[in-house]
Amino acid sequence: MTEHGSEPPLARTGTDEPAGGRRPGMLMGRPFGIPVYVSPSWLIIAAIITVLYQPVVDRTLALGPVSYLVAFVFAVLLYVSVLIHELAHSVVARMYRLPVRRIVLYMLGGVSEIEREAPTPGREFWIAFSGPLLSLALAGLGFLSYTLVDPYTIAGVLIWQLWVANLLVGVFNLLPGLPLDGGRLIRAAVWWLTRRPTAGTVVAAWGGRLLAVVVVSLPFLWAWSLQTSPSVFAVLWAVLLAAFIWMGAGSALRGARMRERLPRLRADQLARRVVTVPADTSVAEARRRMGAAGAEAILAVDTAGTPTSIVNEAAASAVPEARRPWVPVSSVARAISPGAVITAGLAGEQLLDAMRRAPAAEYLLLAEDGQVYGVLRTADVNAALARV
Repeated sequence: MTEHGSEPPLARTGTDEPAGGRRPGMLMGRPFGIPVYVSPSWLIIAAIITVLYQPVVDRTLALGPVSYLVAFVFAVLLYVSVLIHELAHSVVARMYRLPVRRIVLYMLGGVSEIEREAPTPGREFWIAFSGPLLSLALAGLGFLSYTLVDPYTIAGVLIWQLWVANLLVGVFNLLPGLPLDGGRLIRAAVWWLTRRPTAGTVVAAWGGRLLAVVVVSLPFLWAWSLQTSPSVFAVLWAVLLAAFIWMGAGSALRGARMRERLPRLRADQLARRVVTVPADTSVAEARRRMGAAGAEAILAVDTAGTPTSIVNEAAASAVPEARRPWVPVSSVARAISPGAVITAGLAGEQLLDAMRRAPAAEYLLLAEDGQVYGVLRTADVNAALARV
């Protein structure tokens, strides 16, 4: 199973790793400059595929224990097919100047983490369709190659595995529901017809939920048609896939509703009023001035009055009260990097894009005339997003 999606509209604290510093798996490489990670959960599904497919290989080739190796190659080829599929999404997204954070391969397939939504339904269509299109094209080439080799050889089995793997990846992802590519094609079509991206997401997400219900019922319908009991493995696998599809569809619905209300998120409305003090001012005096001015943040400036750093409130509060008259604010402040200076008038996606480009705990907000407007804290933005 593969999917592609945009980052949730939350302020990020890093670039190549998720918040908390943990990577999603082992970094395997950077094709086209895109980090590709393999989750440890892939080993579980690789082992399951190997055990289930080994008897088929052994019946065909009679290789004995070597048939396990050939079956394992099938698991590898399946996920190579998933990677190629995801690279198609990512490369097309980059052609449209949409940033791609990374590709992650995991137990249920893969995901391309595209940081922004496509700006038009046409681009959404091509980003979504590029993956299945390439997978089906590779399946066709593999099938033609398969007709030219002896099917009862290792080469014949491997080529069969290759074209079947790409066929599975291509066809499955065209199923009509989010978070699969077929759902994104529906979203693009409804978006184009209604001129409302949210309407497209709602229709495609409910299509995904309906698809989840169908998936979980398939083992029971198949067993009923054969007048037998459903396989426990088939039921568990169907429940796992259905849960993934249902949760992905629900996440898409929540993201769409949030993006629709995102313009309400404004930097100037979240700004904290500041008081400016020289960098050598004591923590005690700076906090006294902040209280007297009714401010919520302290900005350290140089001798020319230029802001140089923002006092970290947690670090300032941690200074023992007896030492505060002797500790300068410069020792509990973070330097202001060029990327941490943003315009107070930014709102919605523009604000989040500015924060993603230069992740920081706090930002200096400037008014249109270049004067200090206030301080914006990432924690305040995340809290506001949770309320949106």
